[in-house]
Amino acid sequence: MTPALPPAYTLLKQTPTVSTYRHLRQQAGLSDKSDTAAARGLRQTLFGVQLLQGDEVVGMGRVIGDDGCFYQVVDIAVLPQHQGRGLGKRIMGALCDWLHAHAPRTAYVSLIADGEAHQLYAQFGFQPTAPQSIGMSLKL
Repeated sequence: MTPALPPAYTLLKQTPTVSTYRHLRQQAGLSDKSDTAAARGLRQTLFGVQLLQGDEVVGMGRVIGDDGCFYQVVDIAVLPQHQGRGLGKRIMGALCDWLHAHAPRTAYVSLIADGEAHQLYAQFGFQPTAPQSIGMSLKL
C-alpha cells in the first residue's frame, strides 16, 4: 500500500527527461550519467515516477528489467532540501504497487541499497541476499 503523499507534493507516473534525471542524480549524491547514457537508459524504463512540488521535480524512481523474469528498482533520488519528509517512501510505494500489479509471481526483483537506504527498502519487504548471494559489479 502506497503511503500518503505529504501536502504540496504530487506524484507523476512518468519517466523524467534526461536533464531532470541527471540533475536529480547529481543533487542527491548519486553518480552522474552522460546525456547519451541517460537517454539510452531512460528509454528502457518499465515504470517511472516523479515527485513534484509545484512545477519542480524534487524526486524520482524507476523500475527497469526484462518485464518478465527480472526487475530492478533504480534511481531512487530526492533533492536534499526535500529529504526527511517521507518522499522516498512514497516513491518506493508507487514502484512496489506497480511491481505487485504487473510483475509475474515468479519474477526476481532486486535493488542495490547504498548507505542506510536498506532501512527504507526493508519496509517494503526487501531483504539482504547475503550470505546466499552477493551483489557484484563491473567497472567499465
